[in-house]
Amino acid sequence: MNRSLFILLGFVFVLSAGGSVHGQAPGDADEASQGPILFEDDFERVEADDAMEQIGNGWETNSKKRAKGNKQVDLKDGVLWISRHPVADHGVSVVKDVDFRDARIEMRFRLSVGDDLGINLADMQEKSVHAGHICVARIRLNKVDITDLKTGPMNLGNRELKLAGKLSKQQKKLIAQKTKTFPVKLKADVWHSLVVEVQDDQMSVNLDGVDVGGFKSPGISHPTKRRLRLSVGKSAVVDDLSIRGKL
Repeated sequence: MNRSLFILLGFVFVLSAGGSVHGQAPGDADEASQGPILFEDDFERVEADDAMEQIGNGWETNSKKRAKGNKQVDLKDGVLWISRHPVADHGVSVVKDVDFRDARIEMRFRLSVGDDLGINLADMQEKSVHAGHICVARIRLNKVDITDLKTGPMNLGNRELKLAGKLSKQQKKLIAQKTKTFPVKLKADVWHSLVVEVQDDQMSVNLDGVDVGGFKSPGISHPTKRRLRLSVGKSAVVDDLSIRGKL
């Protein structure tokens, strides 16, 4: 057989078998494009003192500041339970500091009726916004909201005008355009899978293997996200969390 034809047929055979000329499996290429694992947690550990918040693995919460020190986050049965205490003056924030620009954040979660779970990305070094807020994907049983917080409601100028009751109708309209809402139908009190991806100026959400939607807005392209917040207004349960990304 002609040598050139032999090489060509061999190349075609490799591709048709699902391989590559470099011997890399298709899944490996996908993982490589997503960047390395920056953080992961399966929450399979036990708190030394069940009366206190001792999450471990670098997690912190706002319970001391916002809930008078009352416990709002618990490790139980190998999962993370988050529940706002009655005395709290703010939603629960469970915080992990990790740096990235673009990322793929995965986890399993469970919500009851009326619950919500926010995947909030922040940069505490960014002084143009309140509390470092950059963007958030908020999951409820009936809808998903994706918000550019940096150029929207958490921009200091916008926030100060709102608190002072001085936002014009036009300003309110512009801020409202910084959120995009997608309807969903999730079952209560059962496990669901969640993937939140940030790529350049877009934040997108996938639930149970189905793409819900994405939102493009300039604040999302903020060069460095330095903090992941699991923000919960009422309660939520989380497990098997990972962050794969790149600066």
